[in-house]
Amino acid sequence: MKKLIFLIVIISFLVGLYFYPQLPDQMASHWNAKGEVDGYMTKFWGTFLMPLIMIFMLFLFLLIPRIDPLKKNIEKFRKYFDGFILVFLFFFLYIYLLTLFHNMGCQFNMGQLMLPAMGFLLYYCGILIKNAKRNWFIGIRTPWTLSSDRVWNKTHRLGAILYKIAGIIALVGILFPNYILWILFVPLIGFSIFLIFYSYFEYKKGE
Repeated sequence: MKKLIFLIVIISFLVGLYFYPQLPDQMASHWNAKGEVDGYMTKFWGTFLMPLIMIFMLFLFLLIPRIDPLKKNIEKFRKYFDGFILVFLFFFLYIYLLTLFHNMGCQFNMGQLMLPAMGFLLYYCGILIKNAKRNWFIGIRTPWTLSSDRVWNKTHRLGAILYKIAGIIALVGILFPNYILWILFVPLIGFSIFLIFYSYFEYKKGE
């Protein structure tokens, strides 16, 4: 799996180098909720910023299991964490390819095509959360989950279900392009806030 993870990053740079001559001097780099371009970058940064971000994120992901005081717990679900790294980098590569194709003249709703990738990423977050053991970097980290294995486990079992639901909602959202922000962020923010309160009340129950 680690070889595939590094291969994705290498592919992103090779793709950028291949398409670089065909890209405009000013590249669209940001889209609003309606799928309209509202931000631009120079050709170099528009082409290579995302691959550079992928390298930076990969470095952070590989650093986390080494510096976490509870790194022994991370090893217990390491295959799921490595799977998340893979899914995350595929997500970035997908968005990167959409950006390049849009700048080469392909017409599509950027936000609408991002939703399936976001949905898949959120669904896998649910899988990761379900299997995560208590640590300082990965999962639903509140003062109460970090203080109790019982609260951590109960919060993450529920969180796994909610994040999978958020992922499914995002996948279905491709059918409703006019409501992208509502479909993506309302469930995600709502579920996240609910889990914070849930972990607090579960901790108070234990007291």
